Amino acid sequence: MSDSGSSFGGKSGGRFEGAGGTPGGVGEFFIGLLVAAIGFFLLFSHVQVHSSYWNFMGLGGAGRSFGISLIPLLFGIGILFVNGKSVLGWFLAVGGLLFILAGILINLDIYFTGTSLMNTLIMLACIAAGLGLIVKGLRPHKTKGESSP
Repeated sequence: MSDSGSSFGGKSGGRFEGAGGTPGGVGEFFIGLLVAAIGFFLLFSHVQVHSSYWNFMGLGGAGRSFGISLIPLLFGIGILFVNGKSVLGWFLAVGGLLFILAGILINLDIYFTGTSLMNTLIMLACIAAGLGLIVKGLRPHKTKGESSP
């Protein structure tokens, strides 16, 4: 434990620090966070996600069977019912589940829907301005008593 009395070695004294532990910038940080969140929301609301046929790792016609990917999961679950501490059972069950989740994610097709250039520029500008304000809010600010050199 540090001499400050804090378990994480932080500063004591009850003095509030700004965003990122620097003086000032809290308002800029939260306004930037809000603007960036609006920009990301607008951008993501114009994206459509579709799924396609099960085609794990690009294996043409032979890779279109989803059922074969269930075999490790089912064997793992069966082994775990016999012996819940079986390392092989846990490996097969977790590995089979991860294999299925990876297959689902790999087979998603993501499309940006048609929108005007102005809407796209507004979305991207909100994201850029918000991220800029977040970075500016994290940088140290001069306190009221400091003067410029």
